Amino acid sequence: MYGSVGLFSTPLLGSSSTPSSRNHYKTVSGNKYCLAKQQPIRVSNGPRLQKLLGHCTFHCPSRNSTYGKVNGSAISALITDDNSAMATMGEDTEHIGILDTDPGLEPFKDHFRYRMRRYVEQKELIEKYEGSLEEFAQGYLKFGFNREEGGIVYREWAPAAQEAQVIGDFNGWDGSNHRMERNQFGVWSIKIPDSGGNPAIPHNSRVKFRFKLGDGVWVDRIPAWIRYATVDPTAFAAPYDGVYWDPPPSERYQFKYPCPSKPNAPRIYEAHVGMSSSEPRVNSYREFADDILPRIRANNYNTVQLMAVMEHSYYASFGYHVTNFFAVSSRSGTPEDLKYLIDKAHSLGLRVLMDVVHSHASNNVTDGLNGFDVGQCSQDSYFHTGDRGYHKLWDSRLFNYANWEVLRFLLSNLRWWLEEFKFDGFRFDGVTSMLYHHHGIDMTFTGNYNEYFSEATDVDAVVYLMLANCLIHNIFPDATVSAEDVSGMPGLGRPVAEGGTGFDYRLAMAIPDKWIDYLKNKKDEEWSMKEISSSLTNRRYAEKCISYAESHDQALVGDKTIAFLLMDKEMYSGMSCLTDASPTIDRGISLHKMIHFITMALGGEGFLNFMGNEFGHPEWIDFPREGNDWSYEKCRRQWELVDTDHLRYKYMNAFDTAMNLLDEKFSFLASTKQIVSSTDEEDKVIVFERGDLVFVFNFHPDNTYDGYKVGCDLPGKYRVALDSDACVFGGQGRVGNDADHFTSPEGIPGVPETNFNNRPNSFKVLSPARTCVVYYRVEESLEESNDDHNSTGANATLVADVVAEQESLEEPASVKDHEFNPRSIEGSEVEDVVEEATDD
Repeated sequence: MYGSVGLFSTPLLGSSSTPSSRNHYKTVSGNKYCLAKQQPIRVSNGPRLQKLLGHCTFHCPSRNSTYGKVNGSAISALITDDNSAMATMGEDTEHIGILDTDPGLEPFKDHFRYRMRRYVEQKELIEKYEGSLEEFAQGYLKFGFNREEGGIVYREWAPAAQEAQVIGDFNGWDGSNHRMERNQFGVWSIKIPDSGGNPAIPHNSRVKFRFKLGDGVWVDRIPAWIRYATVDPTAFAAPYDGVYWDPPPSERYQFKYPCPSKPNAPRIYEAHVGMSSSEPRVNSYREFADDILPRIRANNYNTVQLMAVMEHSYYASFGYHVTNFFAVSSRSGTPEDLKYLIDKAHSLGLRVLMDVVHSHASNNVTDGLNGFDVGQCSQDSYFHTGDRGYHKLWDSRLFNYANWEVLRFLLSNLRWWLEEFKFDGFRFDGVTSMLYHHHGIDMTFTGNYNEYFSEATDVDAVVYLMLANCLIHNIFPDATVSAEDVSGMPGLGRPVAEGGTGFDYRLAMAIPDKWIDYLKNKKDEEWSMKEISSSLTNRRYAEKCISYAESHDQALVGDKTIAFLLMDKEMYSGMSCLTDASPTIDRGISLHKMIHFITMALGGEGFLNFMGNEFGHPEWIDFPREGNDWSYEKCRRQWELVDTDHLRYKYMNAFDTAMNLLDEKFSFLASTKQIVSSTDEEDKVIVFERGDLVFVFNFHPDNTYDGYKVGCDLPGKYRVALDSDACVFGGQGRVGNDADHFTSPEGIPGVPETNFNNRPNSFKVLSPARTCVVYYRVEESLEESNDDHNSTGANATLVADVVAEQESLEEPASVKDHEFNPRSIEGSEVEDVVEEATDD
């Protein structure tokens, strides 16, 4: 989320309590909340712990099963006595696997014991009162509106309400005949019998929850678990209405395609459906599915990450001020339309991740969850009270993750999106704000472990994230879950069973900041190869990262895309292929390719690109708002730029396609072999190996090196796999793609200090200025096969594969007149593989 990079608040020290009986709730003062370092604790009952911390060994139905309804009473605001949670215990502790991975965490082992115990206790309570974590996370089958025999049952947790009614179009907004009843846990309910064999509340009709406050005032709110919400588009600043969504079978979307298998490494295309149109308007789910998904597939991404899916009343919040957590954003269509999009993605072999926001909620009262907070105590609210419940920089509300009904709400929300819409995983937004009481505000994280494990750590939130990751991977073992955390908390990307938080990946958020710093503040000759390499490889061992050169954050108003930082105003006049490229354009395209590619190749175990940046989208993103006269001009994607054959945007797009295909063929992102053999500051060259590929990046603005010696691991013959200087990518075609490069042994085998750059073999290459070239080792069997087919160089193979994939895809509806497709090349020549398609 924009603003999560170090822009958060001061701490309110003090702990949320662990769940127990409501009658024993106690407020914990700051000095009582401490690490177990001061009050040692242990986790007892080894077998029980292994059952709970292990890979969730209890029975879990498959993701596509039909589940029964939740049984049992709601357990509201269950909170433990802190004295029990913090009881001093002996030294008999359960083994914590994360300490084996990083012995440097040993001084904080008591912290890990404490939070593991909190996790175990919370999970045990859930199992005791709800049956299992999975059943607990089916709250949407009980709360909100649900069909039950003979009618519709509506339930809402609102302990602060004195009286309650359900109102809507179905009763003329008069709830006097639809009064609700309250149970001991503050859950209001009503069953509305069918009328004449039909539901009393028609599908797609408006509904609201009306309740009376302690002062006698009645207020109307959108139901917390509502599955659809709309607004009158003809009325300015009109409030949203909840909508009862239960389409008849004939109108309900039926999924046709299975989800694709989990890739070895995610290549993620981050997208915003609303701003995906080339026209200045909000795009629809179905238009995105038909027009944009084929583009993404053609560029060889394997995953789509959708932003702004959850309903948010303020469009310019980029979807991060969520008002209705179970509702799809109605600007782009209905729930059935979103299902169509996801099914279409699956049919193209694309997995779909959702950008989920559980770090905070919109401050809106009339149409948001905040409307249920009417001044009651925290245990009866979704949010903390006072300063702890408010994010001063985001102007939003902060969840009480120790509250039973909050846990039910958020965990059920995750399962809802997985089950109902078949999402393949999540990107958790704003995780840094969740992990610490200070939310990261005014904090500079240096990597000192004391910054991560102290009284500032919000253990309630950590336990919630552990529960969330356990739930997600139980329901859908192949899910992909990533965390947006700028702090770098150790263990975030390790399994819950080891004492970690359970995420599959963390976002490498420092990388784009480094590129922006270089592009804004350093001349080309000042670029440090060692610093670039260090920034890209500086990540925790055994915790996977998703790298990116730029995401949506870097292009928001006030900043620019990398392409625009490089070429600025010349992009308006200098991108035509009909004239020679200016030095600025030539430099910009070259560095754009290099920056994106070295970030992908060296920066992590997955890669992410934001919509449009693959072809160097110019300018910035600015959502319609009062400050720009509600203009959509900068809130769209100019696809015509890459579709126009005589513009140079096609070169950056073609290279993006090829570098993704390179990973498809060689799986270098998933390889644990990553060796940087040279970072030459004088030559401005970085040489490294990823998998069995050898990468040579020459950042020098002027110098071309002929016969440049590069080290490698395996002996043999090497050929070009990918060349940024190829003509198809807007280069000058200086590197011979059909050349064979034979290795020479270096030094004494097994004695690195006698080798060349600590590599046992080497070969020589041509390395033009501002280019990157990748070399692969030719296997004998592959060489014989290539000889049989008169094929030379992996570039030819890559392009041929792109052609085959393009032909198998549905033609993007939006590019019928100016589509360009790579085509195979002949012999050893790297010809232009971008041609204008014949008009229909």
